[in-house]
Parts: sequence; C-alpha cells; structure tokens
Amino acid sequence: MPNQLVDVVIAAMQNIKANRIIDLDLRNIENSITEHFIICHGTSNTHVVSIAEAIEKEAKESIDEIAFRKEGYKNGEWVVLDYSSVIVHVFQEHVREHYNIEELWGDAKTTLIEEN
Repeated sequence: MPNQLVDVVIAAMQNIKANRIIDLDLRNIENSITEHFIICHGTSNTHVVSIAEAIEKEAKESIDEIAFRKEGYKNGEWVVLDYSSVIVHVFQEHVREHYNIEELWGDAKTTLIEEN
C-alpha cells in the first residue's frame, strides 16, 4: 500500500503545481518513524493548503486512505499529513529551507520528482 499511496500523493502534488517534489525513502534507515517522507512546497499559504487538500481528496477517492493525523492547516506554512507509512510535508519555500528536512534525513534514498 505505501507505494500506491506514494504515487497518489505525488500525482496530486503535480496536479496542483507543487514545487520541488522529493520522495525520501526511509525504509533502510534504522529506527525510522515511517517508510516515506514526501516533501514539496507551495508559493503561498493558500497554495500550501490547496496542495494538502488535493492530496487528502485524491487519497480518499482513489485508494480510500485517510490521514490519521494532520497539522498546519490553520497558518498554511507547513502542513503535515500523516498516513503512518507515508508522511507528507507541504511547506512554504522559506519554511522548507529553514527546517531542511532533506538534509536531516540525508541517509535516505532521495528521489527528485520531475516537474509535469
């Protein structure tokens, strides 16, 4: 199921023009909290929230997956959708650069998703 969810999340991000989509595959990282981080950023609070909403809608409609935890919709700077095996991070660009999750999880297999 995680690979199917990863594909759905990435497609939803691409459909709503998310920027610099990255899949961090954490399956070979000891003591990892999840199997994948999918990371992207939007251009504004509204764009960030729209990306997250599109992901939730597509995951529910296409594979009946619901995030069991979600945070950050209120301010739209960093929305996290936790699907257990896949955790989605949708940032505003400056917040993404500040926290630099990609570097924190530098041992993960990193895949940059091509822009549509």
